[in-house]
Amino acid sequence: MQKVLYRLDINLIVGIGLLMLIFLVGIFAPWISPHDPLAVNLANRLSSPSWMYPFGTDHLGRCILSRIIYGIRISVTAAFLIMLFTLMISIPIGLVTGYVRGKTDHIFMRMIDSTLAIPDIVLTITIVGVLGPGFINMIIAIIIVRWANYVRFIRSLVIKVCKEDYILSARMSGNTHPRIMQRYILPQIFTPVLVFSALDMGKIVLAIAGLSFLGLGIQPPTPEWGSMLRDATAYFQIAPHVMIFPGLAILFFVLACQLISDRFRKLDSTTLKEV
Repeated sequence: MQKVLYRLDINLIVGIGLLMLIFLVGIFAPWISPHDPLAVNLANRLSSPSWMYPFGTDHLGRCILSRIIYGIRISVTAAFLIMLFTLMISIPIGLVTGYVRGKTDHIFMRMIDSTLAIPDIVLTITIVGVLGPGFINMIIAIIIVRWANYVRFIRSLVIKVCKEDYILSARMSGNTHPRIMQRYILPQIFTPVLVFSALDMGKIVLAIAGLSFLGLGIQPPTPEWGSMLRDATAYFQIAPHVMIFPGLAILFFVLACQLISDRFRKLDSTTLKEV
């Protein structure tokens, strides 16, 4: 595959910087957080932003800033777990289907196409509704929905690599099929897959927040951006800050992923196509 030299631009720098800042805040949450995110103080409920509570308090008097900071750990950890297990499932399947092809591959891809025909959010809500709300069930549901996108993308990369002359040379040299996939194909698709998965983080965080907002994801009192938005809906008119700041947290994370993705989409629309 051809190597592409990535030239930094302002969007890429801002996106990477914003994403690193969010990660660092989540890592150092115990030292940065001004208050206990679970501490209830009804005397200060729905307080406006102040020096003591920079983002104000929610309906139970909990510090919104502290809950947003700790929410980074929940949302990002869940997103990484989903990404890890999705790649563990989709990479072997994408390698085999893209390399072998034939009638079996055709039938398998038609099954994936039928899955992709259903909107992600509808299928995710259906699966979580069957499994029941909770952190683990939410992760399982999103993995079930997202893996088909990755298999389709990985398969297209493998097909492209298999057209290269060195793959034919490897076959003529007597290499077995598993060895060819492991030694010659996997290293070539590894970097594009990592880039694609990193760009998908924003969508996954949105899915996590959406499920929690509907009461199907992470349950209270765990600080999570989507559940904070759900709790804030009843108080938005009298205390708009309880919804504005968690919404901005989601916006900035997705914006960081979007700024990075826009740059990479311009590099190779064939390899890094949007799913």
